[in-house]
Amino acid sequence: MSVVRYEQEDHVVILTIDRPEARNAVSPAVAVEMEAAMDRFEADTGAWVAILTGAGGTFCAGADLKEIAMGNGDKLGTPRGGFAGFVSRDRAKPVIAAVNGHALAGGCEILLACDMAVVADGIRIGVPEVKRALVAAAGALFRLPRAVGPARAAEMILTGDPITASEALAAGLVNRVVPAERVLDEARALAARIAVNAPLAVQASRKVLARALIDDDATLFNASLEAFMSMIGTEDFQEGPRAFIEKRAPRWTGR
Repeated sequence: MSVVRYEQEDHVVILTIDRPEARNAVSPAVAVEMEAAMDRFEADTGAWVAILTGAGGTFCAGADLKEIAMGNGDKLGTPRGGFAGFVSRDRAKPVIAAVNGHALAGGCEILLACDMAVVADGIRIGVPEVKRALVAAAGALFRLPRAVGPARAAEMILTGDPITASEALAAGLVNRVVPAERVLDEARALAARIAVNAPLAVQASRKVLARALIDDDATLFNASLEAFMSMIGTEDFQEGPRAFIEKRAPRWTGR
């Protein structure tokens, strides 16, 4: 039985970790299937935005401790995708986390690997690894400081204490906080706002955005110019101005 569901609604793909009996903890099967799902999403020219969520009112409990106890900890990731087949994957298209339950440990690191997040108002977000003599090794130690600032990240990482959804919103870690029953709908609405735009321009912009807190200004100026130049000659580059002049919605092809 599949543990990662792949569904598509127009140009939006919904990826659902489907192990509610284990609070959607990452198993070897989740890692393999998530990488395959991301391969499918990236390869499909008609899929422009993805939403990543969990089944059964839970987001992801992080690593499956039963698998770790059985000696399978090294199988909870993939060579290309890292933990869950996702956190270190090189990708072009935006992914929105729809967080309908607590995002702790590896679950928090999956959230941090996404581009945006819509979260339920009663959840907690954190990296409690130090409370169990562990280290957060799937991105939190460097992505969390970029997201919330070094001081707040240090407190979260070194105490292991989580923050609330409202605190995450105030810190800039997430985009929306809504009642749990509205999380997926809000994520869909955000994805739809992205999907009305030219997909190649979104991808080129995201590529620079992903390096914004890593590279220096000179490098980023060059990357921005390269991104702009990459649009010239595409069908969508011609369609955008034409639709504006003709006072109609553009018909993007992704070419």
